[in-house]
Amino acid sequence: MVLSKTASESDVSIHSTFASRYVRTSLPRFEMPENSIPKEAAYQIINDELMLDGNPRLNLASFVTTWMEPECDKLMMESINKNYVDMDEYPVTTELQNRCVNMIARLFNAPLGDGEAAIGVGTVGSSEAIMLAGLAFKRQWQNKRKAQGLPYDKPNIVTGANVQVCWEKFARYFEVELKEVKLREGYYVMDPEKAVELVDENTICVAAILGSTLTGEFEDVKLLNDLLVDKNKQTGWDTGIHVDAASGGFIAPFLYPELEWDFRLPLVKSINVSGHKYGLVYAGIGWVVWRTKSDLPDELIFHINYLGADQPTFTLNFSKGSSQVIAQYYQLIRLGFEGYRNVMENCRENMMVLRQGLEKTGRFNIVSKENGVPLVAFSLKDSSRHDEFEVAETLRRFGWIVPAYTMPADAQHVTVLRVVIREDFSRTLAERLVADFEKVLHELDTLPARVHAKMANGKANGVKKTEEETTREVTAYWKKFVETKKSNKNRIC
Repeated sequence: MVLSKTASESDVSIHSTFASRYVRTSLPRFEMPENSIPKEAAYQIINDELMLDGNPRLNLASFVTTWMEPECDKLMMESINKNYVDMDEYPVTTELQNRCVNMIARLFNAPLGDGEAAIGVGTVGSSEAIMLAGLAFKRQWQNKRKAQGLPYDKPNIVTGANVQVCWEKFARYFEVELKEVKLREGYYVMDPEKAVELVDENTICVAAILGSTLTGEFEDVKLLNDLLVDKNKQTGWDTGIHVDAASGGFIAPFLYPELEWDFRLPLVKSINVSGHKYGLVYAGIGWVVWRTKSDLPDELIFHINYLGADQPTFTLNFSKGSSQVIAQYYQLIRLGFEGYRNVMENCRENMMVLRQGLEKTGRFNIVSKENGVPLVAFSLKDSSRHDEFEVAETLRRFGWIVPAYTMPADAQHVTVLRVVIREDFSRTLAERLVADFEKVLHELDTLPARVHAKMANGKANGVKKTEEETTREVTAYWKKFVETKKSNKNRIC
C-alpha cells in the first residue's frame, strides 16, 4: 500500500521557482509584504529585475573598477561582516588600513622620516575625502584669522569649472564660497594664472585636479604652486593647495614619475585618491592623506571609547564594511609597483588603439590629450544632422554605455562623447567598439535629420516656415523613408 498526500498550495518543495505562486503574483513595490516568501523566490525575483541593468564591464561612462581577481573577491566576501570602525574588535583590519595610508602617502612623496607614520584615513570614496580635506583647510584658515583678530565668516575656495560635483557639495554644505575659473574652447582645465588671480585673503585653498572628469587631462599643479609661492610672498598669506587626484593619483606615479604634482611641491598640503578607480578596487573606497600632522587640526579628530578602547576617528561616515580596505591592501601587495605600472601602461595602449581607430573613421574630433587619465573624449566633426546624444543613445543597442555631455561654462556649446579605459577593457573590446561606432554612424546617416536642425537651417536661409509646412515636410520625409525600407526588404526576400 502506497501512502501519499495531496500537496497544498503553500508546499513549495514540489514547485519550480517560476511555477510557484510567489513569482506568478506581483509583490508590493513600496510597502513591506505581509507574508514571508521562500529564499529561492526572493532571489529569483530580484535577480530577474537586475538583469535589466546595464553590463558593468560595458559601462564606459564610469571610472570605477568593475573587475577584480577571484582571490580578492573571496577575501572581500569573507570580511563583508566586519565593521570598519570597530578597531578594537578588528585590530588586524585597522592595521591593514594604516598600512594602506602609509603606502599611498609614500607613493605621493610625503616628507616622512624612517619609521614615521603618515597622516591619512580611508573613506567611502573621494567625495568624503574631499569633504574632510576641505574641512581641514577651512578650520586652519579660521584659526589663523581668529588669532590675528580678523573676520573669519566669509571663506572661499578656488577651483576650475571642470571640478566634480562633490566640490560644489562641499562649498554648499559647509558654507564656503566657490570661486570657479571658467573654461574656454580648446582649454578644458583650470588655468593656474587665472586661479591665482582669484585668490584673496579669504581663500582657504586652491583645488587642482589631477585627471579631469571631462577630458582626463592633468592640471598644471607645478605652475600653480610656483605662482602661489610668489603671491604668498607678496601678500603675506599662506594659501595652500589640495590636489584632487581621484582619477590620476594611481596613474601619475606609474606612467609619469617625473611629473611634479604631489608632496614634492611645498604648498600641496593634502591629496585625495579613489581606491575604487585606478586603485583597482570595487566601488566604496577612497583615501585622503595630509602632508604633515600640523595640516590636520586636532579639534577635527574625535576620540571614542564605547567600542572597547580609545579610538581616534575623523570621518563623515561611521559604520561601514571592511571589505574594500582589505581589497585595497590585496591590490597593493599583489601587484606592487611593477604590477600597477603594467596595468596602467596597458590601459594607455588600449586608449591609443581606440583613439586611432576613431580618428581613422574620419568622423570625430579628438578632444582629450594623449597624456593623463586613459580615456578618449571626442566630438562629431559634423553634427548638423545628428548629434553626440543620438550617437550615445543608438550605441546602447549594442550594449555599450557611452556618455554624451556638454562642457561647463564658458564652453557649454561644446558637446563630447567619452570612453573611459579601465583595466578590464581589452584591445579586442576597443576594436569592437570602433566597429560598432561605424555601424551606428552608418545607420544614423540613413535616418532623417533632426527636426530642429531642419528648422534651424530654414531660419538660417531666411525662410521661415509655418508649423503646418514643417509638419507636412517631416511627414513626407518619414513616409518616403519607410516606403524605401519596405521596398528594400521585399527585394531581399
